[in-house]
Amino acid sequence: MSTPEDVPALETVDVSCVFQVNQGFMRGRRPLRAVNGVSLRVPRGKVVGLVGESGCGKTTLAQILLGLLRPTAGDVRYDGVSASTFGRRDVARRIQPIFQDPYSSLNPTKTIRSIVSLPLRIHRVGEPSEWDDRVMQMLDMVGLPRRVAGSYPSQLSGGQRQRVAVARALIMRPEVVICDEPTSALDVSVQSQILNLLQDLKDELGLTYLLISHNLAVVEHMADRVAVMYLGRIVEEADTETLFSNPRHPYTRALLESVLTPDPRLGVPDSHLGTVFPNPIDPPSGCTFHPRCVDCMDVCKASAPTTTVEAGNRVECHLYGGDGKSRAAA
Repeated sequence: MSTPEDVPALETVDVSCVFQVNQGFMRGRRPLRAVNGVSLRVPRGKVVGLVGESGCGKTTLAQILLGLLRPTAGDVRYDGVSASTFGRRDVARRIQPIFQDPYSSLNPTKTIRSIVSLPLRIHRVGEPSEWDDRVMQMLDMVGLPRRVAGSYPSQLSGGQRQRVAVARALIMRPEVVICDEPTSALDVSVQSQILNLLQDLKDELGLTYLLISHNLAVVEHMADRVAVMYLGRIVEEADTETLFSNPRHPYTRALLESVLTPDPRLGVPDSHLGTVFPNPIDPPSGCTFHPRCVDCMDVCKASAPTTTVEAGNRVECHLYGGDGKSRAAA
């Protein structure tokens, strides 16, 4: 069945996820809103980057998209169809993850052949007589020699293990791949190799990526669009060139200013965000970013900002009016 080009491969519509957290003896439970009304579109054949500090809700959102968590509210859609109509196996065929640490995500007691072929065996894809050939073809595709099929993860380097993880994720030819910090556990010299591999595979297989990372250099290199997440909300989303050249939300600007540069004369950058992340169980009133914001106004403390959309890009900040123009000078 053909799908209209304007229908995203993956989409969330006002998705929220709330956990009930035990506060201790005689203190009861309180809600922790890990994801708070997130709407995000991942167009077919594109790479959307999702960035933010640790604890902002990126991984929780990824687990919802993979069908590992049910959202408390909202809807997840695959090719425009609600995820509630799919079984878990159907979701797994459409969307696969590549995790941060390839060693912890690979079974150390299984051979590479067994690890890569596991999705085929679980989902009964093709004939068993074909599985070994498909594994070998996949190893070729990710740049691994076929002789490693009989090896164990501990016998491979970090970069080779991540290639195994990529092969396992792609063996069933999914439509969407969620890359959750796919290179952060690797040596710097290997990171670029894996990123280039992911880019080549995307073009060759027509894949769609959601790239979750705190490494802005990786996101700038890979992504077509970038969404910035703070305390469970998407506070800014724009095409990559616009977001990196003209960030609008104060949080986005702070993240970009905190990136290390090759120039040693500039020293270690200061994000001006402080070292304390807000308590998600007891978030600040109004705009949740206001206690850390250098542009904070009185209205920021009193009411949550609405989303302003301009030329397909959006920002959630009181600095901007409905016309998308800055109020800072007003």
